[in-house]
Parts: sequence; structure tokens; C-alpha cells
Amino acid sequence: MNPHCRVTGRLAGTHKERNLHFVVNNARYLILPWVTSKNLASKILGRIVKLLPDHWEQAYGYQPLLLETFVDANRYKGTCYRAANWTHVGKTRGRGKRDREHRHPLPAKNVFVYPLDTTFSVKLCGSPIR
Repeated sequence: MNPHCRVTGRLAGTHKERNLHFVVNNARYLILPWVTSKNLASKILGRIVKLLPDHWEQAYGYQPLLLETFVDANRYKGTCYRAANWTHVGKTRGRGKRDREHRHPLPAKNVFVYPLDTTFSVKLCGSPIR
């Protein structure tokens, strides 16, 4: 079973379609190499965790339940995510979300998550959330 399914409690079928928008993906995170400030990356992640739920609710009318990110295991260790208390839940299988026929292999990525709600798994896998 892939790490994403393991963490979200096997979010599948209709529940996935109805509730996946409660999982926010951190698609890009880059601090340029010439920027030097001790612990900057983990401090920014910590601030995002605190601010994002309310800002998201103001913009979209609901609060997310879980943050996730995928870190290229060949290039990065995910140290800043670990330092900011994100949880490493495993590695991807090395294929993109659109690669249904396994024809376009990609590097495996480490999956990190940060729950914003302690009951996120129950909420994601239950009835549609309003």
C-alpha cells in the first residue's frame, strides 16, 4: 500500500473524490542557496502550519485537515520537514499521478505529512465533509 493511502486511512472511491480537497499539497518549496539564515526553512514551515488553516478558510470557506509534500529522495533528505515536525510516512513507487500504465517511471519521493486536525483520517474517510 502506498504511504498516502496508509496515512489517509485508505481514502478511496467516492470519499477520495469528495474529501481529497482537505489535503493540501506543498508542491514547491525552495530557499535559494545564497540565502543564509539559521533554521530558516523549518521556521517558515512552522509558520505556514500556523497560518495556513485560517487563511485557507478565508479564501475557500473551509479548513484543510492534512498537509503533504513529496521530496525527491535522490536530491534532498527532507531535513527541514523533519525539523518542523512533519512525519515521514514512506516513499512513492516512482511514478507520477497520471502514469496509469507504468510507462513513465520517475524518481521515488519521500512522503511527508503534517496533520492539522487530530481526527483527519476519520474525517477524510467518512461521509462528505461540509
